[in-house]
Parts: sequence; C-alpha cells; structure tokens
Amino acid sequence: MKVVYHEDYNEIYSSDPASAAGRIHAIEIALRGKVSFVTPLPASQEDILRVHTAEYVKSVEREGVYDIAALAAGGAIKAAQIGLAEPCFAVIRPPGHHASAGSAWGFCYFNNMAIALEKLKCEDKIKKAFILDFDLHFGDGNVNILGGKGYVTILNPTASNRNEYLKNVQNGLAQTNADIIAVSAGFDNHEADWGGLLKTEDYKYMGKLVRDAARHNNGGCFGILEGGYNHSVLGKNVLAFIQGLEEK
Repeated sequence: MKVVYHEDYNEIYSSDPASAAGRIHAIEIALRGKVSFVTPLPASQEDILRVHTAEYVKSVEREGVYDIAALAAGGAIKAAQIGLAEPCFAVIRPPGHHASAGSAWGFCYFNNMAIALEKLKCEDKIKKAFILDFDLHFGDGNVNILGGKGYVTILNPTASNRNEYLKNVQNGLAQTNADIIAVSAGFDNHEADWGGLLKTEDYKYMGKLVRDAARHNNGGCFGILEGGYNHSVLGKNVLAFIQGLEEK
C-alpha cells in the first residue's frame, strides 16, 4: 500500500508531544519494507486559504511553523488523491483536527483533513464524504469547518468499553453512502497511550471496516495521522490500521 511520508516530518518544530523527537521515526521503522512510501509537496496557499482565514495563516507564519504545517496539509491532499483509487495513509505532522478556520489548539496548525476534502470537492472529485475520527480527543476543528458544509458526515465515536466503541464505528460506517471515507487517525486511545481503551487489533478491525464500507460504496478511502504519543506502540498501531485497510 502507498503511504505518504516526508523526512521533514521528523523535524522538531515545537515543544509539544506531537513534535517530540522519534515519534514519526518510530512509525517509519515499523512500516519500512511493508509499504511504498510516496513523497508529498506542500499544500498551496490557495488550498490553505480555502479553509483558513488570511489573518490566521499569517499568525502561523509568524509562529515559524508555516512550512511544516503546509507540508502536512500537502501530505493529506496526496493521501486523499491516492485514496480515490486505492487505500492510502499519510504519516504526517503537525496534526490538524483541532484547527478551525481562524484558530487552533491541541498541537494543530492547519486542518489537514479539511484542506484535503475541500480540494477534492472543489475539483468535483467527490460528492459526499464521511470522516471517521477515532482520535482520543473530539475533532472540533473538523466539525467547525466541515460540519455545516452539507456534503460531510463526521463520526467521533465515544464509549466506555471497547466493544461498544467498535460497534459505534461499525454502525456509522454501515450507514454511509459517501464516495470517500476519510479517517482522522489518532492512536492515543490505545490501552498503552493516554486513553487506555483500544487494543492494537482494534485498529486493524477499524481499518477493515473502512475498506469494506468504501468497497460497498464503490468509493475510496484514506487516513491521516492525528494523535498517538507512546512511541513504543505507535508504529505497530499504525501498521495494524494499514493492514486493515489492505485486507481484501
């Protein structure tokens, strides 16, 4: 399977956990030899301004993180474009699902998912999109930007036990007829990460559910990295999700 990756994603651009040394490298090591890496280009200003205000973009520039944030958005675009024809995953950072049009928090700068989907929609590549956001934290930026667009359905599953959680994901995907299924893939709800809920095999199962739903809809699917902060398990969790996406 194709995985979007750029060595610059290893850059330490801030002091937050998403930018921690070794985080992206841990994923790259786990995937090496098992996937085909594809190098992205940065998102254009046109792509970014389709989602974010000019004033906010200037604030990201002043913070000195514009280049890496644009490269992350570009990685999401590349994964979405590939995802139209075959499953794809983007190992990108900074994450983006807490970025709204004019503000952001939670280690995010640009909303990678919104930039990617809005580009596909603008180019008439999709009619309907479904976002599965299984990050530990509610993706408020995704909802703020895309929730009122009319062509996007967003599922942020919540549950007190993993079986109920997975059932919520299964039910949500079973009900969509979207022509692309996009995943804000945060792995911080793993039993060895901040959330402590999901097992590694659950990510493979969710990947398979995504692929099955996309196939049923004769559509595409892709995922982009959001959270996940325990480096010792992050790589195997990402690999498990990718293996689920690959299942026939």
